[in-house]
Amino acid sequence: MKKILKFLKYTVITFITIFGLYLINLFLMKPISIDHYLGKEIVMEMLDSPETMTYLGIFDRFNFITNHQSKLSDDGLEDLKEELEEMQQAKEILERYDDSKLSQQQSITKKIALFDLNNNIKHLDQFPFHQYPLNQIGGIHLNIIQFMTDVHPIRSNSEAEAYIDRLNMLDKVFESKMEILNAQKEAGIFPPRFVFDHVIRQLNEFLESSKGSNPIRDVFQRKISEIDLSEETQTELMNDLDVAMQDSVKPGFKILLGFMMETLPMANPNDGVWSLPNGDEFYALRLKAQTTTDYTAEEIHNIGLTEVDRISKRMQTILAELKYGDNLNVGETMNKLNEDPQFLYADTPDRKSIVVKDYNDIVEETWLAAADSFHKMPESKVEVRAIPEYSEQNEAGGYYMSPALDGSRPGVFYANLYDIKQTPTYSMRALAFHEAIPGHHLQNALNTENKELTLFRKFGYYTSAFGEGWALYSERLSLELGMAQSLYDELGVLQSELFRAVRLVVDTGLHYKRWTREEAIDYMKKTTGMSDVEVVTEIERYIVWPGQACSYKVGMLKILELREKAQAEMGDDFDIRDFHSAVLDNGVPPLFIVEELVNTMINTTN
Repeated sequence: MKKILKFLKYTVITFITIFGLYLINLFLMKPISIDHYLGKEIVMEMLDSPETMTYLGIFDRFNFITNHQSKLSDDGLEDLKEELEEMQQAKEILERYDDSKLSQQQSITKKIALFDLNNNIKHLDQFPFHQYPLNQIGGIHLNIIQFMTDVHPIRSNSEAEAYIDRLNMLDKVFESKMEILNAQKEAGIFPPRFVFDHVIRQLNEFLESSKGSNPIRDVFQRKISEIDLSEETQTELMNDLDVAMQDSVKPGFKILLGFMMETLPMANPNDGVWSLPNGDEFYALRLKAQTTTDYTAEEIHNIGLTEVDRISKRMQTILAELKYGDNLNVGETMNKLNEDPQFLYADTPDRKSIVVKDYNDIVEETWLAAADSFHKMPESKVEVRAIPEYSEQNEAGGYYMSPALDGSRPGVFYANLYDIKQTPTYSMRALAFHEAIPGHHLQNALNTENKELTLFRKFGYYTSAFGEGWALYSERLSLELGMAQSLYDELGVLQSELFRAVRLVVDTGLHYKRWTREEAIDYMKKTTGMSDVEVVTEIERYIVWPGQACSYKVGMLKILELREKAQAEMGDDFDIRDFHSAVLDNGVPPLFIVEELVNTMINTTN
């Protein structure tokens, strides 16, 4: 039945889309362009994902037609096979487009689309079960909680009812995911023991939580109290939600817990993906997809070591200027600074709200200071929030969520305030530069608001080599623009950059050189001086997300390399605003496309 309904939906949507494009192009006497084709594919993907439709926001006004707010994706094993077939077909279609008849932008689009398709086809064809759907930082159990509490809107009674409808699907959603988990089990692929320990703890905490502390229930109750609903209606909604919690949500979480308990004895005794079937080849593919380069694991490891040495020496110079001593061990010294009370917030009940306010002040100040380096600043604003308590213990120091397309939700910089030592005051500016302005928010919001981009170039492809590379470059840019108030703030930025350089070393160490979790933790701790909580969280993240940690520094180095090239070749004609536009105005391209775009800017000016 599910396949029939999906087929009918696709048939109707495809007919309307293609027939509309056919009429337009018949009138213009032109074949369907590559932009139209990829645009149609993006629309189809969006319509096939009720979560994406909700996240974008613009579809919500048509919910009376789509009913997407009451649905969740329940993709299983069959959907993986269909996805592979669809990607193979898309590749064949794209390769038919004659390069000589494409515009420069269309030629770039084709390169991006084929690069992405080739990587994804190889991944699904050869390594369909080499990642861990249940993990401690982005597992399906955490994603659904974050989606329901942070993304699903409750602005009316109907949206509150849709929230409950989605909860009533949760057991079926997790049952579908079990098809993939059981196939992974048959392939003999399991995460390391620490992943089991974290996920089992998280699942148990959710199942054992009282009504008042359960995030799904707590957030729902708060949101319906903030809209114009009678007390009677609110009571009815809460009763319906409690029924959904008992009948669907908790049974769904118990399904996942049962699987984790059953397979616990099969936990992988090793930490790196080298230990999985064809693990070295899988890791090479992840590095290519994540860094958008052809660097080998050995090359990336050595780049990391070189950068660690360079950054550490600059930090030693600053520490000497601050009278801490000469030629100090950077890791040990920074670890002491992390624990120095002069850089830490008092552990008071209102600590989180104080830190959030201070972060918001930094963002506001930086917004004004950065404006002269860009032709345009975003229309969408960004706000700072604390990472929710249900996930803060295993989350990184911060992360960013893009604004809704319709402006109904701002960009959000989530700061991890779980441990006081994770927020020394001298490191706050670096994190704000990275996550908000001029980092992730500026790049993401400008991309969303760019009316010149095709649908594919705006939403069809993402690479952290660009997104995270830009955010790390933004930290360096902020120093150059004088946004550090003291040498301590510069130390914070350098510590952040050192942290990303160390990532090159430990990620390749874990997954290529066969380091253990403990060896990676020890190296990062000694080299960066980060707190124990931060280091353990980060290393465990790299283990379940191989290759991604390498994208930051590789992307930053490429952007800096291209800026230096443009400055050298353009001389007095170089304008930082033009350079930033060349990098930012073209969606989220792989690094080899960024190089092509900057070269075009240089050649056009010369």
